This record gives sequence, structure tokens and C-alpha cells, in this order.
Amino acid sequence: MARPETHYARSGGVHVAYQVHGSGTTDLVYIPGIISNLDVQWEEPGFARLLGRLGAFSRLVLFDKRGTGLSDPVAEAPSLETRMDDVRAVMDAAGMQQAFLLGTSEGGPLSMLFAAAYPERTRGLILYGTYACFHTAVLLPEQLEDFIRRIEAGWGSGASLQYFAPGRANDLAFREWWARFESLGASPDTMVRLARMCAPVDLRHLLPAIGVPTLVLHRAGDVRVKVAAGRELAACIPGARYAELPGTDHPLFTGDLDAAVDEIEEFITGLRPAPSVTLGRVLATVLAAEVADAERVAGALGDDGWHERMERWRSLTAAAVARFQGRPLGLMRADGAWLAGFDGPARAVRCGMALRQAAEAALDGCMLRCGVHTGEITPPKGNEDLGGLAVNLALHIAALARPGEVLVTGTVRDLAAGSGLRFREREQRLALPREAGGTQLRLFALAGDDRQTAPAEAHAHPLSARLSSLSAREREILRLVARGLSNSAIAADRALSEHTVKRHVANILTKLGLPTRAAAAALAARADII
Repeated sequence: MARPETHYARSGGVHVAYQVHGSGTTDLVYIPGIISNLDVQWEEPGFARLLGRLGAFSRLVLFDKRGTGLSDPVAEAPSLETRMDDVRAVMDAAGMQQAFLLGTSEGGPLSMLFAAAYPERTRGLILYGTYACFHTAVLLPEQLEDFIRRIEAGWGSGASLQYFAPGRANDLAFREWWARFESLGASPDTMVRLARMCAPVDLRHLLPAIGVPTLVLHRAGDVRVKVAAGRELAACIPGARYAELPGTDHPLFTGDLDAAVDEIEEFITGLRPAPSVTLGRVLATVLAAEVADAERVAGALGDDGWHERMERWRSLTAAAVARFQGRPLGLMRADGAWLAGFDGPARAVRCGMALRQAAEAALDGCMLRCGVHTGEITPPKGNEDLGGLAVNLALHIAALARPGEVLVTGTVRDLAAGSGLRFREREQRLALPREAGGTQLRLFALAGDDRQTAPAEAHAHPLSARLSSLSAREREILRLVARGLSNSAIAADRALSEHTVKRHVANILTKLGLPTRAAAAALAARADII
């Protein structure tokens, strides 16, 4: 899903970053929790899916509150009154006279205060996982400082995940994204000031003054905000409707987000979405890739060196899979092996070919072995692993491939006819299990590509032309991004402020027409400017 363009609304002397997304006719303003980052949130599949669903039935406005994300930094934690001014400024800039407000977590009190003060601009109020009184719902006064010390000590590492989404604590990719979301959402000092600003909030006496239609949603086992807080809101806001949802994770974009969005859609449109169809097996082309000789190189580099290479490899892989319109199937293993699914065999093969070329430079001489097969897969349910014969066959084929080889089945070769891809047959065959017919699959090695440019990239400008739009400083920063450095590390390396680096990175992505830092890193690798 493409990330919307970022705009800035002027609120007093501060620039507030916002985005507009969606095709619906009803205006909806999403008011986030204590931190946010308009760009980083689109990188997390669950968050992107949440925003995609909301945008399907609304014209959705997202913004970073002052002091957080892409908005201007501020010296002091802003009051709720100041933040109300920011909401009005964003609505004015987006051309919204009246809108529904969706307040999540720490954004809930702001949403409630706005709805009570500006009912003429609030069409309805949706409150998720939030509270009227912080100390009764979240932390007692005597618990606050200890919590702040623990959060500050681990800020930017993802350590706080256990307090918000314990269900994702063992998900390495999500934890890494959460760490980036922390560090790019707010600095440690800003986070501490915001936490102390939230603590005295107590709007219980104002709840009866909320006169707009209200929906309250809360997960029964929410680990961050007690479920009693949601029940209290529904009981004290006149006419409020309450829906209690299963689950323990606090963020709306983890767990069963569809159950919450179904309630929101019905509240806004008056229509309950039709039950989603549960798919059984679906046809897909699976690309499996293994890093040849990974154990030897990892031993030579040591844990730190190998981890650095894996970070770079993970970024390159994610960017390439996205570029060829695929989707990751599970997490990358510690040895660099991974799976991805594609809706067409030619795109899967070309993705393997592109990463085969990048692997040697990114992984200190390691070569890639790729296996590709088209067949049925079984989409995972909950935390189950992906299933299906195509997945197992692709893994077996990758193990049979020679280092640097993209090896495919006859099925893939036949379906890719007319794509410009050329193959040569291998003598080796792959025996199918008895339950799959017991026959032997012919195997073909990729021999070449008569089309120099993948169809998905045919419209793109040459790399040299795209890179020529960057200033000298931006090229320097792109090189460091490609090496896997964070904004704070780049700032230290170039003696710049982290905010300045953030602006440069945003400019780079805009000029190159790329959605993420990972995509920029992949482009830099292709242009050999790492």
C-alpha cells in the first residue's frame, strides 16, 4: 500500500505533519497514542492494514502530534488545550469542517476534550483502549517514576514492547520495527516529558458534557489500560455504545484488529461489513532463498559483524520483494534464509535474480541459492506457520540449487512462457511424496532474461537520472542509510541534529519516489554507492 504524501499544517508557530488517505466520503481523524511517526507506521503490515481498512470507508486524516514523529520538536510537553488547537489546524488544512474522531490510548483524553469543546466540528467520537483518569486506569502515582526509568533506559531498543503488546514480544521483525517506531516517534527526553504530562489527566467530571454520538471499544485483557476504564467511559458518556473485544495487546493495530474496525465501520456508516471469506488453499508462486556458506562467513565475521550483514540483507530483501509485488511468508531466519509469495512466476524468478546479484556484495561474498515453485499454499491462521506443498517444495528446490543459481520446477517454466526468461533443464529430478502423486518434477535453472527491465519497473527513470536529483549532502546520507545506520547514528557521524537528518531522509525518499528507507538502501546497492 502506497504511503500518502505528508503535508504540514501551521498551528501557532509549529508545523504539524499530517497525511490524508482513503476513498470514503465521511471524514475521520485518527488521534494516535503517546507517540507516532507517519512514515514508520506504514512499514508495519498490521498498522498499514488498519489504515487501509479505515480508508476504505472514510477520508482518513493522520497526524503526528507536536513534538513527535515528523512534526516540529517542542521545548515543553504541550497541554491538551494546545493539542486541541493542533487538531483544529489539521482539520482546517485538510478541508474538514466536521469529522469523526478516533482517539486511541493517550489520544483518547484529547479526543474527549475536543468533542466536548467543539461539538459542531465533531460528528461522532470513537474511543479505543483509553481512559478518563490515568492513575486509576494505567499507573498509580507511586508506580509512575519507576516505569519512566525503565522506559527511558531501554528507549529505542524495543524493550517497552512487553508493556504494550506481549503477544508480539517473540516476533523479531515486529520488535525491530517497534524499536524504530520508538526512536523515530520521540526522543527519550520527549517521551519522559510526555509521560509526566499524561499522568495528571482526569476528565471524569467532563464525561457528561460529551454530547456527540460515542462508541467505546476496549479489549477485555488490555495489558496497558484496565478494561474497567473503558466500561467507565461508556457508563458516564451520555448514550455511548460499548463493545468489549477479546485480546490482551494494547495497540489497535495488533491482535484481532478486524473485530474493532468492524465496529468502527458500522458506527460511521451504519452498515456492518460482510463477514470476510475464510480462504483455504490458494495458488501462489513461492520463492525460497538460502545463503550458501552462511555458517563459515558468520564464524569469520563474529556475532556483531554477522548481525550487521543480516540487518542490511533484511532491508534489501524486503525492498526487493515489495518491488516485485510479493509478500514475505514468515520471518527471515538467523542464517538469512527466507520465503516470499508472488501472484506470478516471472516476478518471483526476477526477484530471486535481483537478490542473487545483490547477495555477494551485501553478505561478504556469500552466494544465494533460490528455489521457485507454483502450487497451493495454506494461509496461516493466528500464529500458525504457513503450510502447503508449494512451500515445502520450494524449500527442497532451494537446497538442491547450486550457489548463485535460481532453480525452478517445470510448472514455473511453463507458466513463465512469453516472459523473456530463459531456462536450461537439469538432469536432477525432484521426487514428490506419495500423497502428492509420487511423480518426479523436472527442474530448470535460470539461464537469462531477454528483458532488461522488469515490467513493474518499466516506467521508472534510469538510476543515474533519479540520483542526480539529490544534493551532495543527501547522497552522503543515502550512503549511510544503505549501510544500515539509524538517524541518530548518521547525526553523530555527520555532526548534524537528528531532526535535520530526518528531514534529509524524507527529502531523499520524496525525490527518489520510494516508500521506505529499505527501498532507498536497495536502490543505493543497485547503484553501487554503498
